[in-house]
Amino acid sequence: MKKLFLLLLFCHVSSPVKHSLKYFLTASSGIPNFPDVLGAALVDDIQAGYCDTDTKIVEAKQDWMKTYFDNDPQHLDWYTGECFEILPKFFKARIQSLKQRLNQSEGVHILQRTSGCELDEKTGKVIGIMQFGYDGEDFISLDLKTLTWIAPKPQAFVTKHRWDADKGRIKRIENFCTQICPEWLKKYLAYGKSSLLRKELPSVSLLQKTPSSPVSCHATGFYPDRAVMFWRKGGEKLHEDVDQGEILPNHDGTFQMSVDLNISLVPPEDWKSYECVFHFSGVENYTITTLDKAVIRTNWEKPSIITPSIIAAVVVVALVVTAVTGFLVYKKKKAKRPPSSLDTGSELSEKLNVET
Repeated sequence: MKKLFLLLLFCHVSSPVKHSLKYFLTASSGIPNFPDVLGAALVDDIQAGYCDTDTKIVEAKQDWMKTYFDNDPQHLDWYTGECFEILPKFFKARIQSLKQRLNQSEGVHILQRTSGCELDEKTGKVIGIMQFGYDGEDFISLDLKTLTWIAPKPQAFVTKHRWDADKGRIKRIENFCTQICPEWLKKYLAYGKSSLLRKELPSVSLLQKTPSSPVSCHATGFYPDRAVMFWRKGGEKLHEDVDQGEILPNHDGTFQMSVDLNISLVPPEDWKSYECVFHFSGVENYTITTLDKAVIRTNWEKPSIITPSIIAAVVVVALVVTAVTGFLVYKKKKAKRPPSSLDTGSELSEKLNVET
């Protein structure tokens, strides 16, 4: 169950030009043997820290985060206080209030909060994040431009009016999301730059299942996931006859993605005018792979590869196997069959002659 919640928390759409520090917190009621509150801190969508009310431990998930905690114990103290003192009380009170207001039973209920910031690496622009979800649906979020809460559903109107009136709390959230969070993010990036800021180029291959299938341009082993890949012809990006795949994680922390091109209407003489392009955001260099039948990797074989001599050899082998199998079956049946009257008479005559 805990793994399921983490998977839900970490689903994301990668940003092409930004670094981010995000906190995902989940509070629950009515779930046996599950933490009342669990949280995760993600830097550029990489889990850096974790805590829950069962273990009572703030755990660094990256070596550089552990080093940061070792060098700044007060920073670790802040996380400890938030995870095990402040947030459990806040979330427990909010869930109880929502259950009463919505006339809900004592079943399973989930309250989630996403907070943090995104930092544009070129312009320095900061976008703050503070939003809540309840039982799997958006509940309320703070507009950090107007400093007012937004309620997408009528059930959240009462909460909006109450929270709008608490100007002190709104200013504290604004200060954290737009001032403190970006400064922490810069420090985390400095500590984890060897892994967070690295760039690993992909291995790019052209793949095809059958001669009539689309050609898939597959890139794997790249990092980070702030990358795009597309087909182009004559320098122009193609939108038709193209199927864009999602960026997926590899087991080693790198990523993979594919983009398919329908070649059914592409004349053979035009193939080399098509190119698959892989590009990291913020990087000038491109990885370009030309559509070339000679480099396509596939698991099908051309019929011409099977020569007549190979076919003849296969036929001979098949005939030999059939003959041997038939002979063995015949011998086996004969061994089980009762002796005929002729066989019995001959054997009796021989015996009588011998005895005589």
